[in-house]
Amino acid sequence: MSPLDTASFPVPYEWGVEPDAAAVPPARRLIVDIARFWRVPLSDDALRDVELCAGELLANVVEHAKARCMVTVRWTGLRLRVEVTDTSPHPPDSSATVDTVTGGRGLLLVAGLAHSWGWSPAGAGKVVWFEVAADQLVTGEERLAVLVNTAHAQVTDQLSRSS
Repeated sequence: MSPLDTASFPVPYEWGVEPDAAAVPPARRLIVDIARFWRVPLSDDALRDVELCAGELLANVVEHAKARCMVTVRWTGLRLRVEVTDTSPHPPDSSATVDTVTGGRGLLLVAGLAHSWGWSPAGAGKVVWFEVAADQLVTGEERLAVLVNTAHAQVTDQLSRSS
């Protein structure tokens, strides 16, 4: 049974995601499907940013916590909030990068595209969250600047590690 079969109004929805890279794409798509089903007033561009931010948080859990996590989606009436709860006590670190050109700067994207984001301790682990406001959309040159600055920081870090 799909979560979209069980709720017809925006109630928080929570489910578990396995620590497998293959589980990330369906989980991030489900978040967008839930927002659409709830008729959250976000444009398609904003929903793509929600999907991107969710994918980054979930990929971090797969990479660093290596354990099942819980995803919660909430609509506050003003913002769509996505929370990822994992069992790792280590806080998210936007300065920690992997040694590849294709990874390691996801939190910079989240910080640039989301209205707000943060984390808090939760039991033995933590909750990392982001929110996108209904009237907020990073578009055009501002969105391009976020993406370019993230890529630039990643390449600069890679070059400094190799020298």
